Amino acid sequence: MNPMTPERALDLAHGPLGPVEEREIAARTDAYFGRTCEIVKRFGDCRVTYAIFIRRPVIAACSLAIRWVKNVARAQGFEVECHEVYAEGEWVGAGEPLIYMSGPFTKLAPLETLLLQRLGASCVAAHNAYQMAMALPNVPFLAMEARHCAGFEMQEQMSYAAGVGSRAARKEGARGFIGNANDATAGFFGLERGLGTMPHALIGYAGSTLRAAEMYDEVYPKEPLTVLVDYFGQEITDALEVCERFPERAAEGRLSVRLDTHGGRFLEGLDPQSSYAVLERHTPGTIRRYRSDSELRDLVGTGVSAAAIWRMREALNEAGFANVKIVVSSGFNVAKCTAMHDAHAPIDIVGSGSFIPDRWSETYATADIVAYDGKARVKVGREFLLKKAKDKREVP
Repeated sequence: MNPMTPERALDLAHGPLGPVEEREIAARTDAYFGRTCEIVKRFGDCRVTYAIFIRRPVIAACSLAIRWVKNVARAQGFEVECHEVYAEGEWVGAGEPLIYMSGPFTKLAPLETLLLQRLGASCVAAHNAYQMAMALPNVPFLAMEARHCAGFEMQEQMSYAAGVGSRAARKEGARGFIGNANDATAGFFGLERGLGTMPHALIGYAGSTLRAAEMYDEVYPKEPLTVLVDYFGQEITDALEVCERFPERAAEGRLSVRLDTHGGRFLEGLDPQSSYAVLERHTPGTIRRYRSDSELRDLVGTGVSAAAIWRMREALNEAGFANVKIVVSSGFNVAKCTAMHDAHAPIDIVGSGSFIPDRWSETYATADIVAYDGKARVKVGREFLLKKAKDKREVP
């Protein structure tokens, strides 16, 4: 059996495999493309070249979209040429063409809607994942985006994007995303299986954080154990109780505590004043500078703040559990990762799905035809696409 790689994951991905039939594509595409197709059939088909771009900086993540187009062409029996201007994982400036795509007008016109759906969000999410990884270059990430996606196609795109952005960051020395939370898209991170141990529901079922840890250990004795410790609002108390119950795991570094404290309260024992005091003890320069309101929330506010992470590390070390790791989750987007870096927060792993674009209007990709039967022509205002095409020798 071939080992799982991101390239093999693309081959196995559901997104590129469908839809490929003309009838199904026609039902999903915008009606004016279908009408255009019928008009061009009446008056004579031609070969066109599309330039596809996004209006904001992104990381090129085009493989899912391109593979889908090529699968459609194979299924429908026509030829298409797709030239990627930027290699996967490269930074792309705002408005720079990502792809030049050439083929018969009657075949490509119906694909525009579905192609753009597969492109824009992936490129923006890849850029977000790259920025998150670069903000905390020494910390590995787990992709936990699935629950926030609108169906499996989006989930697949977001996992693929996190993998692309992560590999781009890895080239610059960051750890990046080392895995994700489910099996179906684990291949984008070179894995066969998703990663993770327990949700809050298991702790509710068990009746205590310790009992949930014992249950997990009984069923998965050889697996590393990550225990959620915020269910009862006793993060430090419950974390230390679990560590004392599993001293060998703790000493070997096979035990982690996960902080997922929600934004409605502080970590056990903290309040605004004591949160400032924690950072003053460990990273005084961080808190003495001017900070915006959002930065202050990430540093000393409720939820999983930098102060909360430092307080947990402090408590674990004082109790003799220096090898127990701290996993954090809850809203770790680019801004929060940057704040954590500034605070030198002692994070061992970040679990986050916050690379999903939060301003969806930024994900809108655009496709313009720049040549008809080899003759350059584009609407006024998009002449820059012709220049790039000429530079790339795609359009005469």
